[in-house]
Amino acid sequence: MPRSLGARVTLVFAVGAAAALVLCLALLYLILSRQLVTALDDDLRDRSGDLVAAVAAGDVEAVVRDPLAQLYGADGAVLTGSAALGDSRLLSPDGVRRVRAEVLRTRLLERGEDRALSAVRVFSQRVDGTGVLSVAASVEPLHEARRRLLEVLVLAAPLLVAVLAIAGWLVVRAALRPVDVLTREAAAISTFEAARGLPPVPGDDEIARLARTLDAMLGRLRVAFERERAFVDDASHELRTPIAVLRGELELALSAADDPEEVERSLRAALGEAARLSRLAEDLLLLARAQAGSLIIRRELADLLDLAVTEARRLAPVLGVRIHASGEPAFVLGDPDLLRQVLANLAGNSAAAGATTVRVRVARDQEWAMLEVADDGPGFPPGVRGSAFDRFVRGDRARTRGSSGAGLGLSIVRAIVAAHDGTVEARNGDPLGGAVVTAGLPLA
Repeated sequence: MPRSLGARVTLVFAVGAAAALVLCLALLYLILSRQLVTALDDDLRDRSGDLVAAVAAGDVEAVVRDPLAQLYGADGAVLTGSAALGDSRLLSPDGVRRVRAEVLRTRLLERGEDRALSAVRVFSQRVDGTGVLSVAASVEPLHEARRRLLEVLVLAAPLLVAVLAIAGWLVVRAALRPVDVLTREAAAISTFEAARGLPPVPGDDEIARLARTLDAMLGRLRVAFERERAFVDDASHELRTPIAVLRGELELALSAADDPEEVERSLRAALGEAARLSRLAEDLLLLARAQAGSLIIRRELADLLDLAVTEARRLAPVLGVRIHASGEPAFVLGDPDLLRQVLANLAGNSAAAGATTVRVRVARDQEWAMLEVADDGPGFPPGVRGSAFDRFVRGDRARTRGSSGAGLGLSIVRAIVAAHDGTVEARNGDPLGGAVVTAGLPLA
């Protein structure tokens, strides 16, 4: 099979067209051949009818003047006939006696001085009061017409198949030309040509829709590539700062080896930066696993209200804000540790944004448990609200810094909630006038 799609389509089209053409030509040959035989038989009937009328009128010589005709008596004897027949008979005596109505048959007849055999078509019918009349016509012209017709069809078939194949190839090539253009353009686009897209294909057929779909896919890949590159850049930036601080504190500790207090202070600062690096690495690992769909979740029956009350008591003195938890029990199947991290990240974001009060409310309906975390801070800035859950996004006063301080807090919240088959959204307003983050989780 050819490797080219156009060649394969043309080959299949040519084979199908050849089969259909051969079938049509065969039917045409059979129909025309049948029409030739019918025309010959009709001519014999017309001649026979004329001769019967002439014999009934007493003009027996009309039989003699016919090219091939004979009149037989009731006993099978030849009464008169065409001079071209000589002593040859169109019908045998037994054949004459067997004629009851009209009879058509093809037989071999000896003709000429060399007594050569030739095929003739014989039509016989009874003549009232006389006997049987037979008229004949040579079938050689019929065979010759069939032969010429077959030659024409055999010669025309390959030419027609070739013409159809060429026409099919031109049509397929014209139809697939936009695909070739798209292939070359797609191969020429490199990762450095972020703004380059595929050429538009006019129309609304399958290829035009394919071109628009591929161009839209390239746009999505371009956005994803830009996001990944921005993620790498931001991660590098976030890692560089604590590493530089950690290195500086260690160098300071080494230079102040004779001052135990300075060494202890530097080591404690270095320990804090190492803890920050550890948290950042864990957060990045969690996001990477969530993006790859390999985030491991322990499915346990957990009460969101109980988790909220417990975390509020634990986080309030650590973050220095007032945290009130209320609502109704709502049991979900989830990972308690990851759900606690959701609460910790949201409360930490509120504290980092300058809020003094955080309200955690748990509600439920027939299918969902709703966890709402609201604060009295400045809320999400207008330019950040739509991308608050993206990685490394920060607003005023580090609204989305989260527990790691790297702008990953809300990204982790979204990843954990999505892993629990839930949804999360952010807004500003009631009940405290600041930021409000609402997470919905399916009930157990």
